[in-house]
Amino acid sequence: MAGDDGKITLDGKVAVVTGSGRGLGQAYAEALAAAGAAVIVNDIDADVAGATVERIRSAGGQAASVVVPVGPTAAADELVAKAVEEFGRLDIMVTNAGVLRDKTLKNMSDEDFDLVVETHLRGTFTCGRAAAAQFREQGGGGRLILVGSPAGQRGNFGQTNYSAVKAGIVAISWVWAMELARDEITVNALVPVAMTRMVATIPRLREVAEAAERGEPVPEDMRQGGLGMAVDVAPLVVFLASDAAAGITGQAIGLGGDKLALWSRPEETSTLVRSGGWDAEAIAGALGPTFDGTLHDPAKAGGTA
Repeated sequence: MAGDDGKITLDGKVAVVTGSGRGLGQAYAEALAAAGAAVIVNDIDADVAGATVERIRSAGGQAASVVVPVGPTAAADELVAKAVEEFGRLDIMVTNAGVLRDKTLKNMSDEDFDLVVETHLRGTFTCGRAAAAQFREQGGGGRLILVGSPAGQRGNFGQTNYSAVKAGIVAISWVWAMELARDEITVNALVPVAMTRMVATIPRLREVAEAAERGEPVPEDMRQGGLGMAVDVAPLVVFLASDAAAGITGQAIGLGGDKLALWSRPEETSTLVRSGGWDAEAIAGALGPTFDGTLHDPAKAGGTA
């Protein structure tokens, strides 16, 4: 809803934000609370979760914490149950929790791969499923905001696991948007870019990240190019959680710095039809001069966050 001044508010709404003890998740939780929502803060670190709750309460908001690693069904159920127990309902689920285990293919272990899949992909699935069940039980719809990444849209060197799960999360949003439409539940993927601890590990951005950590502003050209701070992304979460976004579902929307972006779904870029089908030699010919200039260039791929 919007207030008398036209400002979007979330008064009376209740949200869960996974992985919200620090970084982007913390920014989302604090922005939702500032807009009027009661928030369940989640993290695996009790101290940072408690600190975020205290920041929200000190600013006049409502919050409680659940310290649990997302992924298992029991954790998702606990988060939803806490929202209902503390605040009487659940309206918004933001599946932000994640971990990184960046390594190139030859160095990535099963454990590196599985932990990232468990936290990001399974965590999104279990939390989204539990939230949707609560939304349906209450009636009146709900908001699922699933957190993707540019790495899932175009890949990123050394991030087999992370890129795979982030691509999967966006695909899940398309499916759920179709499945949950009749229940008035919107499902959108957020594609954020911000100065986080992860970005600070990228060599070309390390100095800028360190400067931002000291409180220095992000250079204007970088902001225009789509890289800002975590607080710059939070307004998109507030909007998608609001009644103003009731007609928006199945979208992948990015925000970073000063740049708002709508990501497209993968589409066929070029097609050829050959009567009688294709043999290997014909395919070789088609992927040469016929499709020249339309083949994807892996060297131009890469994500920031």
